Amino acid sequence: MLFDDLTWRGLVHQVTDPSLPEVLAGERVVAYGGFDPTSDSLTVGNLVLIVTLMRFQRAGHRPVALAGGGTGMIGDPSGKAEERSLLTADELAANLAAIRAQLERFLDFGEGGAVLVDNGTWLGSLGLLEFLRDVGKHFTVNAMIAKESVRARLSEREQGISYTEFSYMLLQAYDFLHLYDTYGCRLQLGGSDQWGNITAGIDLIRRVRGGAAYGLTFPLVTKADGTKFGKSEAGNVWLDARRSSPYAMYQFFLRSEDSVVGNYLRYYTFREREEVEALDTETAEHPERRAAQRALAHDVVALVHGEDEARQAERASAVLFSEEIRDLPEPTLLDVMEDAPSCEVSVGQALVDVAVAAGVARSRREARGFIEGGGLYVNNRRVEDPEASLSPGDLLHGRYAVLRRGKATQCLLRVSSGPRGG
Repeated sequence: MLFDDLTWRGLVHQVTDPSLPEVLAGERVVAYGGFDPTSDSLTVGNLVLIVTLMRFQRAGHRPVALAGGGTGMIGDPSGKAEERSLLTADELAANLAAIRAQLERFLDFGEGGAVLVDNGTWLGSLGLLEFLRDVGKHFTVNAMIAKESVRARLSEREQGISYTEFSYMLLQAYDFLHLYDTYGCRLQLGGSDQWGNITAGIDLIRRVRGGAAYGLTFPLVTKADGTKFGKSEAGNVWLDARRSSPYAMYQFFLRSEDSVVGNYLRYYTFREREEVEALDTETAEHPERRAAQRALAHDVVALVHGEDEARQAERASAVLFSEEIRDLPEPTLLDVMEDAPSCEVSVGQALVDVAVAAGVARSRREARGFIEGGGLYVNNRRVEDPEASLSPGDLLHGRYAVLRRGKATQCLLRVSSGPRGG
């Protein structure tokens, strides 16, 4: 049963009506979730809603993915401490096109399947007087300022909230009404910060149509330090491979803390309960194996970028400290070494000098000691001769080499062909 699965996965934070499980069990429900087009790519934070819509579709329900071309002109104040920057029409159009292409990779938009809509198509033609008369009259300012998303901003005396963002709640409520009328949509899904917006739409449908609608929120997904996966936050992982490579995404989830990896497996993957709970047990008993993290990283990359990219990311991670690093494609090599320092050296330069230039040794004498002790590597092959130089045969893709000291200290060498004295 879908609702039971969502509950087990920790994806049920609040529901507006306790009868929702029975409704989902007995009817084909049209459910929608909205995506804010403030960037030309969604992030792994958005992926929870995407995967939840996928779960609904696989359970026989009909998902509606709403790209906020209209509300994107204003910006949702929920979960934000300050006013968003307004987008130009061209920026918004480009973002919408990119987001549509991403959503089409996850949901089946075939005949009778999922629906992709842009609320700019109906909000853009809505007159102000018509909106105030038909929608605004159903809401009191008292109720609106009681919503958490608004109240939090009102408490900030210097920043406050503009009338533009204050009106966002009404626009989203109208979206729900429009989808109710057009597609028979009766359920809105969203993060817990959307509760006020969702209940506003349900109230509007009840007042204007006398109909029953529902809301379901899931917890906001946070990183191990408690910060939110949001587009404006540093360190985001994007669904667009041009902004975050498959390898970067793989490493992000591979580095998941033990305290959150179980939640991520439930949120982001389609693994069954028995398998996830077995991984929970293995994490508790053998955390050094990182089995749950590897399963999570593989599944997310395969979902977003395909199985081939997931396997490539796994392989790149596995060969990071083996001589097979020579076989990595150049883009993957650069991804693997993205967080490592780099320096410029030359073919023919003595490796003791290269080690000093790369910062893995403080002096030529120390570098020589590392070599004699078997602790210096070029492309993960141990350097045996203290007199050795960097040779053309050491180059990866004709211009790189990887210098490593010990188990973890690495540097990407960017190699020029000319000799450099030392």
